[in-house]
Formats: sequence, structure tokens, C-alpha cells
Amino acid sequence: MKKGNTIKEMYHEERPYEKCEHFGAEHLTDAELLAVILRTGTRGENSLDLARRLLHPDFGNPGLHNIHQWTMEQLMHVRGIGKVKAIQIRCLSELSKRLAREAAAEGLDFSSPTTIARYYMEDMRHKNREVLKLLLLNTRSRLIGETNVSIGTVDMALVSPRELFIEAFQKNASAIILLHNHPSGDPTPSREDVRITRRVYEAGMMIGIELLDHIIIGNNCFVSMKEKGFFQQKGS
Repeated sequence: MKKGNTIKEMYHEERPYEKCEHFGAEHLTDAELLAVILRTGTRGENSLDLARRLLHPDFGNPGLHNIHQWTMEQLMHVRGIGKVKAIQIRCLSELSKRLAREAAAEGLDFSSPTTIARYYMEDMRHKNREVLKLLLLNTRSRLIGETNVSIGTVDMALVSPRELFIEAFQKNASAIILLHNHPSGDPTPSREDVRITRRVYEAGMMIGIELLDHIIIGNNCFVSMKEKGFFQQKGS
């Protein structure tokens, strides 16, 4: 197929709609699936060409993962993408996150770092800035609330144990969990991560609201600081 041909000019069995109808959606490539959502292309470029261009932008790594990185403003600066298509793509991104979270919710156990990380993974790993979440639990280790404590670099200038525990007291929480992402994709704790974790843990032990874990989300990977032993007192 020469670039610039319309979808109708493609062989019937190569058209994304017909291919899905006859063989099933699982047989479509990422670009073909996106082309079905886009429906139309632009002058000199069909929907499949446009989809391929979105999946291989000038920034970031190529692939379906990039769909989560596009903002409305960025999308609307792409030739062939107007407001309607930009909204469709943003909604597709959000829907995929919610589907993943819904599936992970079935096995969610707040005593298990693995299930917690799986539940928040799709939402957290695509963010281009660090977001620190505070999870509030009751005496039965059930979630009674969550809030974003800070957005941006997680450091002691933005996060203090006092602010965290005020929130916990207001919600009558018996325990808390901290959760944040590393946009680099590497969940290895930084020195500041260790400092925050130890300060919050020690403050919680004094006032009777235990920090159960601090989980750092990377790109399809995570670190539980509790499991890595960062909660131990110095000299222990």
C-alpha cells in the first residue's frame, strides 16, 4: 500500500475493521486497533498512517505506552488530530487504566505490597511527575481514604509527618501506607525516600498510627521499602 491511499483502497482483508470482524480484535496490531478508534485520517494520510505516527512520536519511546503520555494540547498540535480525536484518545487512555485497576481490585490485599502495586500500577507508572499518595486504613486494614499529598519531587520541603498524620487523625485511620512513583521507571529508593520513610515510620510508632509500607512504583515494577528493611531503626 502506498502512503496516501485511503483505507477503502487497501485490500479488503487488510482493512482494520474487516480484519477485526473476520479474525477478532486480538489479531489486530496496536496501530490497527488505534486506527479503528480514530476512524479517519487526514489529507494524504489514512487512519492507519495517522495511528502509526501517534505510536512513534518525536518524544519518548515508540509503542502503545505513548498513548498515556499525550496531553490534549499535544494531541491537538498533531496534524490530523482535532478536538474530537484528542478527546477520544484521552478517554481511551483513561479507560485502559480503569480496566487494569478494576481487574487488579479483585485480589487487592492491603497487607500485600504486590497486590497494592498492581492495583495502582497503570495509573501511577505513566505519570511524568512524582505523585505521593497517602492511603488510610482502618483497624481491619481496609481502605477508608486516599489522597495525593504532593505532586512533583518528593522531598521534606513538601512532605512532613505532621501533615500526613493530621490527615490520618481526621479520617480516624489506624494505619497508613505511602505510595509514590518514579517517572524514570526505576523504583530504587532515593536517599530522600529513605529519610521520609524513616521519619514517618518513627513518628507513627510514637503516636500509634503505624506506617505499614512505602511502595515505590516504577515501570511495571515496584519496591516495598518495608520488605527491603528500610523501616529498621538505626543500629538495629
